[in-house]
Amino acid sequence: MRTPMRTRLLALACAGLVLATATAPAALAAAVPTGTAPAARTVTIDDRGSIVTARLLARMSPEQVTAYFERAKFPAPARPQGVDLYAVVYRTIGVAGTPTTAGGVVALPARSRKNLWTVSYAHGTTVGRSEVGTTSDGEGRAIPMLFAAAGFAGVAPDYLGLGAGPGHHPYMDAATEASASADLLRAAGELARQQGRTLSGDMLATGFSQGGHAAMALGKELRGGSGFRLRGVAPIAGPYHLREAELPALLDGRLQPLSATFYLAYWTVSMNRLHHLYDSPSEVFRDPGVAELFDGDRGFDEVAAALPGSPQDLVTDDYLKRLKRPSGALLTAMERNDATCAGWRPGVPVRLFAARGDRDVVIANARRCLRDLRASGVKASLTDVGDVEHRPSMFRTMPQVFDWFVRLRGA
Repeated sequence: MRTPMRTRLLALACAGLVLATATAPAALAAAVPTGTAPAARTVTIDDRGSIVTARLLARMSPEQVTAYFERAKFPAPARPQGVDLYAVVYRTIGVAGTPTTAGGVVALPARSRKNLWTVSYAHGTTVGRSEVGTTSDGEGRAIPMLFAAAGFAGVAPDYLGLGAGPGHHPYMDAATEASASADLLRAAGELARQQGRTLSGDMLATGFSQGGHAAMALGKELRGGSGFRLRGVAPIAGPYHLREAELPALLDGRLQPLSATFYLAYWTVSMNRLHHLYDSPSEVFRDPGVAELFDGDRGFDEVAAALPGSPQDLVTDDYLKRLKRPSGALLTAMERNDATCAGWRPGVPVRLFAARGDRDVVIANARRCLRDLRASGVKASLTDVGDVEHRPSMFRTMPQVFDWFVRLRGA
């Protein structure tokens, strides 16, 4: 049974598609090629995207794929292909540009083998290492599998510091959201070749919640010249503008209090690791022990249950004042991660999706993003999917994203 806090914060858990997967037999999994070097090998920047290990999670027939999505009450392709689902550990870079490793899911279609378009799906806010696609069933497996069943290659990064990735997760850090996602695309190409398939280099990006922010960060990076042909981006309910959209809603009560508390605590601890917002947790948290909750070893339920009921009960009066008028390192942390929609070059269509009823990530984020994109000459649109809450907005939107991506490939 879910606790009341768990129920109210379900939109943050982002593990709604928990289903029984047809797991690969041990002999089949063992037959999957792995990288040529062990994980302990020194990684160089030139190795970015090379595979350390690849493990077959499931080999599913078309009938099993259909049953999977029927249990999720989620529309599947009319005539789905079978899908091979892999957990991949690959080489990438960390927050300082130094070599590290990360994990991600790669889903390959059974019948389609040549010139596959790739769809990158970025998952929503996750706090525990074990709550991502490479380690548990959920959106990080289901969405890549949805696209693979329609003949795409589907990928979903864990991000840094989650799954098998070492260190802490740099929550809402646009730079590493982009680099980890881009390097998984390279790893997917290597895996596809090992499995007798080829990727065309044509790429589509989507994501939900934090993943909407990550999808925009990835799209912006790929527009800079990466060897991929970005064909379209469709983020869902992303917090693109903390300073001018999400934070004002958090401070004036438009966000659900418990959701706001979780987001603010997670973001503050993460940004302190990257930008040094405080010397001691007592400078920002009324209970300094809050900072210890976000070590990656605790799952969502444990963290949520340990938090107070509102942002005002979470942080000190002084930190609230700093949030209202940020400067110094706090302002830098906001500005560096509020730029995923700005400075794009025209040429790639972007369809934003958000819900006016969302009280976790307010629709003002998407409206501000749309303004930034259009200022750069990007062909962009915003679809309001209705007076629904955060998590339901993804279920309403993903079929529209799926149909659009299929049309883009067909064109």
